[in-house]
Amino acid sequence: MAVTAELIREKLIAEIGAVHVEVEDTSPNRCAASFKVLVVSPQFEGKPLLQRHRMVNTCLANELKEIHAFEQKTLTPEQWEKQKQQ
Repeated sequence: MAVTAELIREKLIAEIGAVHVEVEDTSPNRCAASFKVLVVSPQFEGKPLLQRHRMVNTCLANELKEIHAFEQKTLTPEQWEKQKQQ
């Protein structure tokens, strides 16, 4: 099964309870080999950055086997609101 931005978005919403997800295919020819994601989830509350990234990596373990580059930003809803106001 091919990895798509929509597949990544749906998994993060279903498994991490993300309330906001942005997924960008950053591959030069949009061939789904490189992705950049922003994930906002209340499950990140009180967790350090490394633990948040591990949660995302665990959720997408099968997909990451097929992706060459993966950049992620993980925020709590409160952090997301503050960032939007800047």
